[in-house]
Amino acid sequence: MTDVTALNGARRTAELTALADGERLDVIVIGGGITGAGIALDAATRGLSVALVEKHDLAFGTSRWSSKLVHGGLRYLATGNVGIARRSAIERGILMTRNAPHLVKAMPQLVPLLPSMSRSSRALVRVGFVAGDGLRRLAGTPAATLPRSRRVDAARAVELAPTVRRDGLDGAFLAYDGQLIDDARLVTAVARTAAQHGARIFTRVSATDARGDSVRLTDELTGESFDVAARAVINAAGVWAGEVDPSITLRPSRGTHVVFDAAAFGNLTAALTIPIPGELNRFVFAMPEQLGRVYLGLTDEDAPGPVPDVPQPSPAEIAFLLDTVNTALATALTTGDVIGSYAGLRPLIEVGAADAGSKGGKSRTADVSRDHAVVESANGMISVIGGKLTEYRYMAQDVLDRAVRTRGLSAGDCRTRNLPLVGAPANPVAALRSSYELPSSLVARYGAEAPNVIASASCERPTEQVADGIDVTRAEFEYAVTHEGALRVDDILDRRTRIGLVEADRERATDTAMEMLAQTR
Repeated sequence: MTDVTALNGARRTAELTALADGERLDVIVIGGGITGAGIALDAATRGLSVALVEKHDLAFGTSRWSSKLVHGGLRYLATGNVGIARRSAIERGILMTRNAPHLVKAMPQLVPLLPSMSRSSRALVRVGFVAGDGLRRLAGTPAATLPRSRRVDAARAVELAPTVRRDGLDGAFLAYDGQLIDDARLVTAVARTAAQHGARIFTRVSATDARGDSVRLTDELTGESFDVAARAVINAAGVWAGEVDPSITLRPSRGTHVVFDAAAFGNLTAALTIPIPGELNRFVFAMPEQLGRVYLGLTDEDAPGPVPDVPQPSPAEIAFLLDTVNTALATALTTGDVIGSYAGLRPLIEVGAADAGSKGGKSRTADVSRDHAVVESANGMISVIGGKLTEYRYMAQDVLDRAVRTRGLSAGDCRTRNLPLVGAPANPVAALRSSYELPSSLVARYGAEAPNVIASASCERPTEQVADGIDVTRAEFEYAVTHEGALRVDDILDRRTRIGLVEADRERATDTAMEMLAQTR
């Protein structure tokens, strides 16, 4: 039985050939990040014929460089942006209870109450957490999914974050937010669910000469180019949107994270949340992650100039993150404890001169709105710009509503609000039976689909780790190629898994990735 969710080289070739032969579409989406994948899913489930094209790989850009948080919008409430705060809380609840309960879990956030934290700062955090509880209730998210915030004593704080500074520790505030097992896995799940409903998903296909009703596509693997017509062309290229439509101006902001072995933080089980000295409503987070890692982030720095394919953290940002987290640790961490790092660019909408701050005539990127906009160019192409990962579904609905209205598309209403993604227990993809005991880490990454990963494997030793000490099975590497559209080694190591964040791990796992690519060709 053919798995209609499976993305692989054979499906890509067949569907790309049909497109090159003149198949006309309702919608073409440019960009394979979370927003583009969300648009493709929304369009397909409305009954529209849709193709998504991505020059590199799914989640190649900003969508893999986030903090892996599905924010409830508390920060935006604090700055008076009630609209974004409310939408974020609603979308978080939709992801956690309907769309992707297997990928988004409640993450405890611990704010230690240390002598360096003033009474006013403590009061502000507590009021914020109470407001966050209100947002959760307003969004209809049950406390069983996201527990209420509370204060805990020092002993409990140390239990959750063993390396926290203990001298003068007066307990901690404990609140909860949504945490993704991985942001790139969410993008892959959305794209595969779109394919399940008939969308064509193409990676390694670049788009040029984009207009409102056509685009020139080039297969980056073969060099073949051809024109494709559509009733609507949607630019969802994120921070590269201005390269697709030169009339768009964005103001990229760089966010950097540092990667540690979890042992450096005593294998903490809550996100250690540290107020940034001298700032209101801004924090640094040390978050427990998969593969025995802790990600420490994040920064918010202006990133002018050409947009690189892979942004790089600056030494100053890494120093800032270490300095900030060390204010709350019993033993200071140094650059010698860092085993990896990454940076992503936020596609912020450029603010006008009237909104500029006093410093240098320009507002800080930390103060620029995270809202999104849907705009139409002179040639009729529709672009969605700005926004944040948590609101991807809402953004997709917004831009599709615009396309349906302005292009006269015959489409049903948006269905994604209650649509379970691949891997969610309610998704109707048939689960295969496996005689193997499933590793808990595999279940965390694949949810209800986990048995399929092992049962469909044809490789030798499917449940064996890809390398000693790396909690990823050989079957997962094979599945990345046969079902998740991985075409290259870096697709497997950097996006279907996060092994590539640590260079030493990458080197140890590369041979197995190459083996799986060769086996499936």
